[in-house]
This record gives sequence, C-alpha cells and structure tokens, in this order.
Amino acid sequence: MLQLKYYSYELAFEYPFTIFKGTKTHQPTLITSLGLGDLTGYGEAPAITYYDITVPQMIESLEAKRGLIERYALIDPQRFWHFLHHLIPGQNFLTAALDIASWDLFAKMQRKPLYQLLGIKWENTPLTDYTIGLDTIDTMVAKMEAHPWPIYKVKVGCADDIDILRALRAHTSVPIRIDANEGWTFDEAKKLLPELEKLNVTIVEQPLLKEQREEMKELKQISPIPLFADESCRTEDEVKKCADGFHGINIKLTKCGGITPALRMIKEARALGLKVMMGSMNESTVGSAAVANLLPLLDEVDADGPLLLKEDVAEGLIYENGIIKLSGGKGLGVKFTGKR
Repeated sequence: MLQLKYYSYELAFEYPFTIFKGTKTHQPTLITSLGLGDLTGYGEAPAITYYDITVPQMIESLEAKRGLIERYALIDPQRFWHFLHHLIPGQNFLTAALDIASWDLFAKMQRKPLYQLLGIKWENTPLTDYTIGLDTIDTMVAKMEAHPWPIYKVKVGCADDIDILRALRAHTSVPIRIDANEGWTFDEAKKLLPELEKLNVTIVEQPLLKEQREEMKELKQISPIPLFADESCRTEDEVKKCADGFHGINIKLTKCGGITPALRMIKEARALGLKVMMGSMNESTVGSAAVANLLPLLDEVDADGPLLLKEDVAEGLIYENGIIKLSGGKGLGVKFTGKR
C-alpha cells in the first residue's frame, strides 16, 4: 500500500521575480511523496496564480482522494498517470507532482536512475539558461553581472524591451533568449523581431496571446528568430496546433501533467519537425531534477529554478556554468531535505 505525504512551502526568491503577468517574492510549492516499504519517491507542483492554482486547492484534492491513491498498486508509472488523469481530471499541476513522485519511486524500486530506466543515454545535454526577471535596466544589468552564465533568458513585455536588451547586450556577448509571456501585440512583434536579431537574440518565447494562432502563423513566416510556444502548448493535445505557428515548443511538467505526457509530447513534436525545450516554473531541486533526467531528449532547457530561489528543499543537482549534473543516485537522484 502506498504511503502518501505532502509538504507545503513558500520558497523565497533571491530577487523579486517579475514577468509581464506580475511580481512575486516567494514561490508557493507543494512537494508530494509516495512511499512503499523503505523507499520514497518525491514530486513537486509549484502554485501559479495566473493559472488559478493554489497549494491549499491541491492539498484539498489530495485529501479527498487519499484512500484511492494509497490503495493503488504501483507496477507502471504510465498506468498510474492514466489512473490520476481520471481520478482528478483537469488538475494537471497536482497530477504532475504525483506522476513525478511515482517515477522517482518506481526507478528506486528498479534500482536505477530515472534516465536509465527510461532508456535515455546521458549524452548531448543542452545548457540551462539563467533567467533575468523584468526590472529597471540598471537592476537587470546588475543581476546579470552578479550571475555570469553562458546563456541568459530575459523576461520582456514592456515599452522598454529594446532598451533593456541593448543595455544587457552591452555587458555580455553570450546568447540571449527572451520570453514575452504573451506580452506583445502582433504589430509590436513584427517591429521588434528584426531589431532582436541584431542583438543576437536566439529564441523568442510566446510573443502573442495563445488565442492568436493565425497571427502566429504569419509571424513564423517572417521571423528571423526561432519562435517557441509556451502558453500556447500547455498540454499534449496542443502540440499539433503549434506546428504552423512556431518553430518549437516549451514543455512545462506542471502544465502538461508530468513526465508521462511530457514524453509523449516530445515524441510528437519530433514527428512534426518541432524543436523541444523544457522549462521551469521556478521549481526547487525536486521538480528541476525531473526535467534534468530528460536533458538528452531536449534541444534547449530552462531549468534554473534552484538558481533563482534563495532556499531549497532538496539537494542532488549540480549547476556548473550552464551544465546540469546529476548526483548518480537512484530515481530522480535527489535527497529531500525539507521539513517533514
């Protein structure tokens, strides 16, 4: 019988984290654990206000379904995901936390690191970026100088976007990718893209509202920079819809429902000729390790949550100048260190 536990945290950021949709100083997150005998697997679901997801909501759902979850016989995490998909429909964030925990536990039962269990060779792993949140230009430059890194991701979506990027470019020659979080109009995007190319911006994430699919098709035809879907590709049923308007997709485990659907999304994206990135929702080391185990399957990665947070609840990932190294341990390869 599975032993279900959970832990709630408010993890402080090193700096106030601002994107087009708002600012926060702490990241609320829910850590779930599934135990069997002396083995325990961990998962994570950060709460995101603009998706109307809160930790208390997730805990309420867990308690309501505790009995059914604990009686589940875990013999295959993929089957467990389908069980959860029907048990708590539409609750992808919570499903992701439980799905990740089940993969961590199952890999430990098989005495393998997760990536080995999935048949992934540890090679050709992309570098993770370091994210610079929106702020005054001087503060954004100061953040960059305080954190030398081989790739930066810069949040944009304000009237000063070009001025910000010119100022940052004056202080670094490394690649910069930007994330508008749906913050531009179609006309703004058409005007900005040629200027961004001159500044060696290598990726633009979600320039327009997710509903503007026809405009994105036109933008893709004229963009000199690869465009990646984020808000437009939350779940696996949206992958195909992104093929005409984007060059790639950014998969978030919390949005899609965990590792199980993410693997299917990667496969479908490849079949459609789309590039694949996996992104962060400011997860601690627990959620970031789930992404890290899939690194060889990706073209790009944004898994810098532990770098942005001032506090953590686990250890086991090593970040060295953009390279993410696993501990070599079984499952996710992390040790939970939070309060129990």
